[in-house]
Amino acid sequence: MENQQEGPARRERSVRRRRVLIASVAGCAVLGGVLVLLPREPAEPAPPSPGALALAAVGGGAPATLPGLAELIGEREKAVRARPGDAASWAVLGVAYAERGRRLADPAYYPRAEKALRTSLKVRPQRNTRAVAGLAALANARRDFRAARRWGEAALKLEPRRWTTYPLLIDAYIGLGEYKAAKRTLDRLTGLRSGPAVLARAAAVYRDRGWREDAAASLADAAAGARAPAERASYLERAGQLAFERGDLDVALRHFREAVRLDPDQRAAQAGQGRTLAALGRTTEAVSAYLAALAEQPSPRYALELGELYESLGMAEAARVRYGLLRERVRRAAAGGADEELVLGRFEADHGDPKAAVRRLRAEWKRQPGTEVADALGWALYRAGEPEEALRFALSATGTEPGGGVCDAASMYHRGMIERKLKRYGAARRHLAEALRINPHFSPLHAPAARAAAEALGGPPDEGVPEMDDGAG
Repeated sequence: MENQQEGPARRERSVRRRRVLIASVAGCAVLGGVLVLLPREPAEPAPPSPGALALAAVGGGAPATLPGLAELIGEREKAVRARPGDAASWAVLGVAYAERGRRLADPAYYPRAEKALRTSLKVRPQRNTRAVAGLAALANARRDFRAARRWGEAALKLEPRRWTTYPLLIDAYIGLGEYKAAKRTLDRLTGLRSGPAVLARAAAVYRDRGWREDAAASLADAAAGARAPAERASYLERAGQLAFERGDLDVALRHFREAVRLDPDQRAAQAGQGRTLAALGRTTEAVSAYLAALAEQPSPRYALELGELYESLGMAEAARVRYGLLRERVRRAAAGGADEELVLGRFEADHGDPKAAVRRLRAEWKRQPGTEVADALGWALYRAGEPEEALRFALSATGTEPGGGVCDAASMYHRGMIERKLKRYGAARRHLAEALRINPHFSPLHAPAARAAAEALGGPPDEGVPEMDDGAG
């Protein structure tokens, strides 16, 4: 009887539980609907990958980081394996190879870059501006300025308003000594575009015209406006170079150190630290800075500078090791289609065979007659015992025409020594003094020689005493 009475009660309780459960489910459904209708907090966007940043930099004419270039190369290699007909990816891959080769001073990247860019042109032979401009960038990296001019002008014909082509042409024109063309191209560029990359290119043109203050101001503005640390580091490195040329050693060192802080792979700035620390007499730190730069970017120029620093310290064997590295890197550059004859000619003039230097630099002058080549060839001719012809090139390197107004300390020293050899003592005195005024520590080897030569010449002669000087300079 008791069990019969409990049965209906249990059934009633079970019904009530089911009703509560159904109500709870319905309530959750309504609440879920309300929550769906409520506005959500926006999710934080994922930061762009290094490869994406490198792609934006490469496309926008700005420096990219080495890790970013490595990632971009990996991505594009994968893309062209999957889609061999992707002309855009082939072009990006070629430009990334060329830039990585330049940053690492590794010419092995250049043939790969050329193959990728020419594959892009083969896949899309018409109106492929990106690949044509990429070949101009590759030619500049190889110091083949005639090819860079040819490809740059072809790219400009395809898209006259594509602003990133103009800096490539400016570099080519400067390398060929066509300074008026470089200035015209800069004027067209500034009419199309403004911003840090344009300001940095303008600084290069101003520097070659002798407008040092304008160049420094443009680089300062470029660094201030740069968005990415690697881009800002690149502009600070150039500002450091300019400050060193002016003899502002503390400013130069500050720029170089900040560049390395922003981008530890900025090896040009590390070498700049070595150059500046040597000028400040801090030779142990200078050697360390050069070695750090050379370990990751074995540039022939850095090897020559470190060798000369060792030589100035009486460390002849250490210098020979660095000069051997220089020769090896020049050979490797040639195998990759790159031209390092200018550095090798400078080395031969002072530390090897001056007559061989003259032969090399004459050929370089025929290929690309820029100011740097004129200065190096003039000095090589002087060292080879041909001062009369040497003076002609020294005048070209230090004259007042656009592109010859750089007047850095080394070129003024070269001119002064040539004039001294020709017994043009007044001109020699002026130009040696000018070299030491611009930067009294421009070279650990040649700055002391400039001081000794200037002291030997003494002051101007007394009034009425003739001096051999035909007015050159």
